[in-house]
Amino acid sequence: MKSKVIKENVYRTHSCGELRIENVGAEVRLAGFVASIRKFGGITFVVLRDHYGSTQLIIDEKLMAGVTKECTITVEGSVVERTSKNANMPTGDIEVVVKSLKVLGKCNNVLPFEVLDNNAKEDVRLKYRYLNLRNPLYHQNIVRRAEILNYTRNKMTEMGFTEVQTPILTSSSPEGARDFIVPTILSPGEFFALPQAPQQFKQLLMISGFDKYFQIAPCFRNEAARADRTPGEFYQIDLEMSFATQEDVFAVCEELAHGLYSKFTKFDLCKKPFKRIPYLQAMELYCSDKPDLRNPLIVKDLTEIFKDSGFSALSGKVVKAICCPAGEQPRRFYDELSKIIVDNEGKGVIWYKYNDNQLAGSSLKYLSETEIKNMVSIMQPKNGDSLFLVADNKPRIYNLANVLRNELGARCNLIDNNRVEFCWITDFPFFEANEDTGAIEFSHNPFSMPQGGMDALLNQNPFEIKAYQYDLVCNGYEMLSGAVRNHDPEVMVKAFEMAGYPREVVENKFPALFNAFNYGAPPHAGAAFGFDRMLMPILGADNIRDVIAFPLTKSGKDLLMGAPSKIDEKTLRELGIKVDK
Repeated sequence: MKSKVIKENVYRTHSCGELRIENVGAEVRLAGFVASIRKFGGITFVVLRDHYGSTQLIIDEKLMAGVTKECTITVEGSVVERTSKNANMPTGDIEVVVKSLKVLGKCNNVLPFEVLDNNAKEDVRLKYRYLNLRNPLYHQNIVRRAEILNYTRNKMTEMGFTEVQTPILTSSSPEGARDFIVPTILSPGEFFALPQAPQQFKQLLMISGFDKYFQIAPCFRNEAARADRTPGEFYQIDLEMSFATQEDVFAVCEELAHGLYSKFTKFDLCKKPFKRIPYLQAMELYCSDKPDLRNPLIVKDLTEIFKDSGFSALSGKVVKAICCPAGEQPRRFYDELSKIIVDNEGKGVIWYKYNDNQLAGSSLKYLSETEIKNMVSIMQPKNGDSLFLVADNKPRIYNLANVLRNELGARCNLIDNNRVEFCWITDFPFFEANEDTGAIEFSHNPFSMPQGGMDALLNQNPFEIKAYQYDLVCNGYEMLSGAVRNHDPEVMVKAFEMAGYPREVVENKFPALFNAFNYGAPPHAGAAFGFDRMLMPILGADNIRDVIAFPLTKSGKDLLMGAPSKIDEKTLRELGIKVDK
């Protein structure tokens, strides 16, 4: 990492990551944190660390009074060549013989954990995040985050996009999650909301005449944590384009995503254009709208074969099956897979081995010869393969088959972790049926344009209408969601009416957007990348909190600042709020 140290600085002439063999003989001044202390006789070896790297110091024990680990010091001394060089340190060819030392900031307290301990409890590391971020691993994540932010801004600007900051204080909107509500002393009893996304504002920018907008947008959702999203707040690369089609959005997003992964990773990256898979096909082949295409396994449907079976575990149920080159596996392998399915509310896994051109398995005796023959014909197993079947009702079966596919891919080492496979999931259903009532509901994004426009809404079966909605999936994770927007107020009203919301609801819930549509709205389309989520594979992080400077815990707590916290009664009265305990 290159430093920007000013040579006349009173604390340092060089950074701790800057000195090399060509600096031998130079008189230098360094400043930083004491990373380690090792004593040998009357000589002490200290590793000094700053934002840019580390340098080893040789210090006479007389100068070490008051020096402890993690205190900050400034030293002056001479650069010498190391007799025992360290190839793991960029500065490992040299060390500095210290002539003078001054303690700048004492470390008065016992460290709650060793800074380099990556296995310290997460809650403790988050409570003392300023110590945790001294660890080069986490420190570099934040530095790389800044580099990726800078690349993104430059790339979007290069592609003709204008960066616009949209409001943080706005009105409550039914975006699909709970709002964070913000009271105001200026209007007691009335509330702002933090935006779940800049959805309406970016559409209003298109109506305002901006051609291409983007923003690294903070978004707020009052919901529990997910594996790939922190609770409370997250960031997204938000973009919108006027006079644009789905194809235009795809081209821009592929250019950005491919550029990011090419520049910041060494993965084997799939080529542009990315593969496109209609939603119904994704559900048929992978039982997921977020398929990991590194996994070669596909799911096949055997429902028809077993609809009248004498095997009660399969009869009358939706049956999904996977043929996997499992090879020779112990019984424990199959039992563990079955337990995973049970843990996901399934009944377990039915499995058969295929060797010497025939199936074997304890439950084979419950199947008729015709069922066995038809199953083999559809699954086409090869010697050494195993067949895995799950059966359940329709809503649950897709999750079970997806879990099974992912587990088999991982346990049978079928996934190349050095590959990156992007794909677009397209043609989402515009509507879906409520599980309890059967009523029409929006399935994805109510602001999307239905394929076929008003004609489709008037004349097609609602559950067969497709939307211009799309997700970008990377290695089984949703990286982006977007749509061609509905810019016609009458089409918007009709769509909401079909979902049970009368015209007045649309006009009252989305007044700015609905009114703006009546002043000449251009066709527009856009998307949003989950920025924090996208950083995880780029930085090689398993935990999304590791790519955020000051994240909340999984339970939505800020242990560092002690938030959320109670508000005193005087402030509550000023805001016109009573707390129901």
